[in-house]
Amino acid sequence: MGKIIVITCLLQLCFLGYAQEIEEGVLWDKDTRLTWKDFKGKVPPAAVPAATTASGISYKYSANLIHHEVELDFEVNTYFYPNESWYKPEICDDLILSHEQLHFDISELFARKMRNRLKRTSFSDNVKAEIRKIYKEILQELQDFQDQYDWETSFSRNPKKQLEWNKKIAMALKEHS
Repeated sequence: MGKIIVITCLLQLCFLGYAQEIEEGVLWDKDTRLTWKDFKGKVPPAAVPAATTASGISYKYSANLIHHEVELDFEVNTYFYPNESWYKPEICDDLILSHEQLHFDISELFARKMRNRLKRTSFSDNVKAEIRKIYKEILQELQDFQDQYDWETSFSRNPKKQLEWNKKIAMALKEHS
């Protein structure tokens, strides 16, 4: 007789560096691009950035454990959180919007990396902890990558680097589709 384990985790990563309450998000879609109308959050009074994109990765799974072999069924999604995302209309332009879109696209890239790791991993009967470990590693890699992106593009102020990153992430998404 198999033991069925069903766990649902909805966690998010916000690039502001603090946890926020979960809200309904907009699911990432290759054919849908963000517009400034999607950014519904209020600009914090002392905010330095021109805009902030709140996006994150969620996962849920069920595992069937039979004779110490785990059969895993999972779903990993990327969300944009409109009410936590904001911009300063007086200084934002299309280049900054493309920068913010890329933050969302980068989250999707790492969701794909997580899906790939889950597919390739042989889980033990400690599947919950093993999935949580993978998730935490992916989130750390994602955060480091987002930081590198911001640093290299100077938060979109370097148009040449921004265009390089746009191409780099488009190619990476195709490679990890």
